[in-house]
Amino acid sequence: MSQQLQSFDPGNGELLGAVEVATENQIEQVVLQARTASAQRSDLGTAQRTGLVEKAWAAAEPELHRLAELLGREMGKDIRRATGEVSGTIYGGPYIAQAVANALQPSSIGRTTIEYKPFGIVAVISPWNYPLAMANNLLIPALVAGNTVIWKPSEETPLIAQAFFDLVAGKLPEHVLQIVHGDGEQGKMLVESDVNMIAFTGSRAAGKDIMQRAATSLKRLVMELGGNDPMLVMADADLAAAARFAVASSFENAGQMCTSTERIYVDETVAAEFNELVVGYARQYRVGPWNMDNVNIGPIVNHRQHRTVLAHIKDAVEKGAKLLLGSDDQQPPYIQPTVIAGMTPDMRVEQEETFGPLICISTYSDIEDAITRANHSDYGLGAVVFGGSGANTIAGRLEAGMIGINQGVGGEGDSPWVGAKQSGLGFHGSAEGHRQFAQVRVVNR
Repeated sequence: MSQQLQSFDPGNGELLGAVEVATENQIEQVVLQARTASAQRSDLGTAQRTGLVEKAWAAAEPELHRLAELLGREMGKDIRRATGEVSGTIYGGPYIAQAVANALQPSSIGRTTIEYKPFGIVAVISPWNYPLAMANNLLIPALVAGNTVIWKPSEETPLIAQAFFDLVAGKLPEHVLQIVHGDGEQGKMLVESDVNMIAFTGSRAAGKDIMQRAATSLKRLVMELGGNDPMLVMADADLAAAARFAVASSFENAGQMCTSTERIYVDETVAAEFNELVVGYARQYRVGPWNMDNVNIGPIVNHRQHRTVLAHIKDAVEKGAKLLLGSDDQQPPYIQPTVIAGMTPDMRVEQEETFGPLICISTYSDIEDAITRANHSDYGLGAVVFGGSGANTIAGRLEAGMIGINQGVGGEGDSPWVGAKQSGLGFHGSAEGHRQFAQVRVVNR
């Protein structure tokens, strides 16, 4: 009898459906099918592969609203954000595909041609917090580069992944895109199988495990591994803008976002005003389920993660932090908007990725101390500084792959999405990122 992976609405615990968990034998069969399909499509050019992806993604457009409702119910984000994610996935797909195709065009240096060829099979392991958007950023470069793809979505959001897969996979050649379901055990089986590359977005712990398992056969890796993003607020910053950003960044997607602002360091001369502004903005955020009007913060994805967020709040309070808003005694599935002042280096909220709707603030008298604390982390995904004329100089000293100066991180257009230190290995986005899904080949004639 096959094992079922059940999926629940995190807001009310309702059973939404189930998918079949892949066995080791089934994963081996899927890999064999992907290998055969890879050999059969070797004669397709980049333009043909791009056209196939565009046609496949267009097939999901009539079901946009159904997909958005399912995403909202299964993951917990409100219908406005869910609709934005689905529409961005569907309509953004062709743009990503074309950017990949452009990046993979051969180039010449004298009599030498630089070409980009498929690796073979790419395993895409995607997260639950943006179950379609984050998968999209990995699926499309892999497919346009000529690889066959095996997609293992998160066990927290299997239904929305399966629904999207059912719409697009049938428009591609047989076995070019396949899906397997399960938890970490299925992920490990896939990593250890006969695939050529793993593209992963998820936790640092899982990334380290993937790296170790992939090492035996030197599989190619592209991994985004989370963050613990700092924000520095200088004395001459636009405090209203800084406070609005701090609240929006910390609370977006219930704080379940890799580039969420998690640590804020504020010049002590403006801290009181900044804190007052933050609390005022934070009080305006509304908590509720995916289908509530004007909701800003949805449920935490599961009780385990809820316990982690609450443990971080309790730890901070026990070590002397002050709650300016919120409580250290909150029942699942929600965490109310929470503002913590007096964060210190020994607190879990400073040391670890919380992944919840917390705003954690500390003060500094010397900007050098703030820079040191901001950089004192194994993570290095994003970092933000709000300030006047000196902000550019401070930004240049922050150790992160993406820096925001008086705004959030993430560049315009087809910019790289890249982490420094232990926040990633390789990256996606931009011509350089797209090329990581292909084997470079140098031909001399």
